[in-house]
Amino acid sequence: MTLPPLLTGQVCAITGGLTGIGRAIAVLFLSHGAKVAINYLASHNKDEELLLESLHTEAFDAIKSRPSSSELHNLDDVPLLTVPGDISLPETGQDLVQQTVAKFGRLDTFVSNAGICKFEEFLEISPASYQKHLDTNLSGAFYAVQAAAQQMSRQTPQGGSIIGISSISALVGGAQQCHYTPTKAGINSLMQSTATALGKYNIRCNALLPGTIRTQLNDEDLRDGSEKKKYMEGRIPLGRLGRPDDLAGPALFLAQGELSGYVTGAAILVDGGAFVNFQ
Repeated sequence: MTLPPLLTGQVCAITGGLTGIGRAIAVLFLSHGAKVAINYLASHNKDEELLLESLHTEAFDAIKSRPSSSELHNLDDVPLLTVPGDISLPETGQDLVQQTVAKFGRLDTFVSNAGICKFEEFLEISPASYQKHLDTNLSGAFYAVQAAAQQMSRQTPQGGSIIGISSISALVGGAQQCHYTPTKAGINSLMQSTATALGKYNIRCNALLPGTIRTQLNDEDLRDGSEKKKYMEGRIPLGRLGRPDDLAGPALFLAQGELSGYVTGAAILVDGGAFVNFQ
């Protein structure tokens, strides 16, 4: 079923939007009529250039597949702004929001998605590795969400929607994720607290908790034919690993105020049923 455009004219910004979950959300939002800005960590290599080019092409194709795309003639017409920056730095979130507003005039939805996860044994995690996960996944989210909220608060009564990409790992332990799971639990807590703090500005704050989603972060670990992939699929009631686009639909719901206007402070599992499959 093809839905009608649900975000026509809206402006959305996404951290970590060049790959994985963030990219899937960006493409779906664009296909639904949104103007989108993404943040990404610049690597200044050929792979990055190819990813940027392919993102524009993927977005163009997604928009053109809809009947309301008559004004889109070439890649330059795609309403996509790409902003490099290290999200662990306080100024990066501010820069993303400022450039988004300068380009598109306002900010309706902000998705805090950027994150890292390196599987390591707890006894071997260095202070530097722990700090990097904390700075990127939690502190970076705090700074960026604050920047978005500052902008949205000036748009009252319009307000906006803030979506934090947490993880099923916020609710369960991970033997090789002892530096990662606390940061994702922090995203849950951040969304709950900002929901209470920002409701007076008509800003809704919610968390999405993906389960095992195969992305560039874990592609080698979950490669086809691997024992871990077989094990994880056996633990998931729906029988498959998640894909980045599995998160895009729930993000669309939270961005669309007529659908989710009374939803704030929520934590929505998107995990194929893995969390409830205890037995």
